[in-house]
Amino acid sequence: MPHEHDDNNAHTLLPSEPALRVRALETILTRKGLVSAETLTEIIDIYAHKIGPHIGAKIVARAWTDPDFKQALLTNAETVLGEMGLAGRQGEHVQVVENTADIHNMVVCTLCSCYPWPLLGIPPSWYKSDAYRKRAVREPRTVLAEFGMMPHPSQSVRVWDSTAEMRYLVLPMMPAAAAGCDAEALAQWVTRDSMIGTGSPKAPQI
Repeated sequence: MPHEHDDNNAHTLLPSEPALRVRALETILTRKGLVSAETLTEIIDIYAHKIGPHIGAKIVARAWTDPDFKQALLTNAETVLGEMGLAGRQGEHVQVVENTADIHNMVVCTLCSCYPWPLLGIPPSWYKSDAYRKRAVREPRTVLAEFGMMPHPSQSVRVWDSTAEMRYLVLPMMPAAAAGCDAEALAQWVTRDSMIGTGSPKAPQI
């Protein structure tokens, strides 16, 4: 039976436009000798498998279980994280802000997409969007509601504007249901969005 060419199916096999652009940039950089293919592969592997929200989650879990570490983190996160080897590129200056019964913290970068990469990995697309960057400052409670977050009316919402000089990590409140868990188990409750302030810790899926 002759094989019929299906343009629609063939099109679905092509990479997305962003992927094509990335591939084009990789080709240009490697051909000009500005970076090797091996280096690019290593960088991609690091951000895909080694750097991500799980690192920030471990820090939050430790703060929940170690009062001295929590106090040091809130007092001088830059020093603490530096001693842990977590103050590299995009994470040189970090301040940790704590959610309490009185205050809910939320992070945005109104100018671009400054973000603590060593702690949270690559920022989500919505964090970089114009809509989030503009509305998070003007109407934070409305934006939080769209994320499914409803701070109590008695809680004030504090919006932190991340910049190249200072990035922020939210220390969420530990859920009452997680009481009694050790730090390793607690880390499974911590979500990326809870460390940005647009989400809450959640029970891990079993």
